[in-house]
Amino acid sequence: MIRVLITGASGHLGRKLFDYLEERENYEVIGFDICCGDHSHIHHADLTKSGTWEKYLEGIDVLVHLAADREPTASWESAINNNMNATLDLFHTAVKKGIKRVVFASSNWLHGGYRFSDEKLTPALAPFPVNAYGVAKLFGERAGHYFSTHHDLSVICLRIGWTQWTHNNQPGEHMGMGRWGQEMWLSDDDFISGAECAIVAPNVPYAVLNLMSDNQGMRWDIETTRKIIGYKPTGRAIPYVPLFKNLQSWVFGVLVIRLPRFFARKMNGW
Repeated sequence: MIRVLITGASGHLGRKLFDYLEERENYEVIGFDICCGDHSHIHHADLTKSGTWEKYLEGIDVLVHLAADREPTASWESAINNNMNATLDLFHTAVKKGIKRVVFASSNWLHGGYRFSDEKLTPALAPFPVNAYGVAKLFGERAGHYFSTHHDLSVICLRIGWTQWTHNNQPGEHMGMGRWGQEMWLSDDDFISGAECAIVAPNVPYAVLNLMSDNQGMRWDIETTRKIIGYKPTGRAIPYVPLFKNLQSWVFGVLVIRLPRFFARKMNGW
């Protein structure tokens, strides 16, 4: 029996994972969330307020940390308080309570600055966050690395793709951000599968892994995810973007990304 605690258990992803694990005989699952849920095993707690949640970590084997200000437009104040400070406190407490593994919900926004370039988006590629949310998730990954290295805590960071609140989370041209958005689509089943793989994978001291469905032509590398935790995605989006929108994206990428980089290299060479 694996005892799992999910933070953000009443949220979009948290409740899906909570309900799935609750139905399996080999898990005992509890959760907490800043929003009140409708389940007796999902408790109210605010991660930014010490003393309101530490007791729930007693006897837990695996902590799945999904709670955060999830908005890409999150202010620096919110990102620091809810996504950095709270995550650091959670890692400290996990070590103190003897938890074996933390699965940390990181984000595709760590590579947001590569949207209009052509690099393969591997976990080893240098981070390029473009907002406070992405920087906060990078902080969480690095905090996880510290606690793995110095406190023997197993930490798996999942750079989660796009699971929509709307359209029954089906992919298509209704998704924002053009091809970039469609290529990072993550089905509900693949999210749950990837999270479960991260919960049970043996012998992983620390890993940063992309978590997307097996989408056609995508730049995100999921081979590392397959290899390290045994992830087997079944969903597949085939991106479609009208020609005019493709042209818009190309022009924007040239003007905003490629030309400034070109001139920066030239100036550095002078």
